Amino acid sequence: MKAIVYTTNAGSTEQYAKLLVQETGLPVYSLAEAKRTLSSGTEIVYLGWIMASTVKGYADAAKRYRICAVCAVGMGQTGTQVDVVRKKNAIPQQIPLFTLQGNFDIEKLHGMYRFMMQMMVKFAGKGLSNKQNRTPEEDDMLDMMLHGGNRVCIENLQAVLDWYKNC
Repeated sequence: MKAIVYTTNAGSTEQYAKLLVQETGLPVYSLAEAKRTLSSGTEIVYLGWIMASTVKGYADAAKRYRICAVCAVGMGQTGTQVDVVRKKNAIPQQIPLFTLQGNFDIEKLHGMYRFMMQMMVKFAGKGLSNKQNRTPEEDDMLDMMLHGGNRVCIENLQAVLDWYKNC
């Protein structure tokens, strides 16, 4: 691997990228910076934020770089939704995919994403709050929707770091 490349909307993905830099020593670039700095075909670890199971920026990065691993940052708990995210983004099976739980602050979202999440919180939050026998994951999601939350932490990167050390 030569670099860490990321796309962020509200900052969680950038926070994870910076934590990875501290642990790996690899240089880090936003996707826009990488396009100006890294040559085509460079081996990278790609981090992108999840919106409706789509990893933002992944398709663009995959056309340009040799992606060695993908870290997808969303509201779901770390390690969940891997199969759905892999399928929706057509991430090949041989590329490790890690899902990481990010932060949620609706005020940090931009443009249509803020509006979309306001609607999701309104409707999905109501559905979850009325649901009987919620799972712990659903309780966590409801808490994030209603109160926001800071979930970025080095512990969520443990599987990524284990993979990196074994490459």
